Amino acid sequence: MAGEPQSDCLFCKIVSGDIPATIVRESETTVAFRDINPQAPTHVLVIPKVHYPDAASLAAAEPLVAADVLREAGEVAADEKVDASGYRIILNTGSGAGQTVFHAHAHVLGGRGLQWPPG
Repeated sequence: MAGEPQSDCLFCKIVSGDIPATIVRESETTVAFRDINPQAPTHVLVIPKVHYPDAASLAAAEPLVAADVLREAGEVAADEKVDASGYRIILNTGSGAGQTVFHAHAHVLGGRGLQWPPG
């Protein structure tokens, strides 16, 4: 069921503490942790504690939690001291866009030049 923890979801297991992660921030509705395969000096994932497969379904069902994810992404950037130099928030949706874990999440990348267009 949407919003409920999924037993086969890596990120749900991080939220529950069953799988360790390097957590850098936590709020009532979100957890932020370092990516295990960083693509920039700062690469942190911000996830909602509730399970939705992607950002669009999260925003449709729980817009306040979706806003929390974005707010926490900005806080991560400030904590990591990349807010002044610039950072990117990425929300991949679907395997064709590079989503590999189907639990909504935002990537916060910074600490190096980020070219446009990406990829």
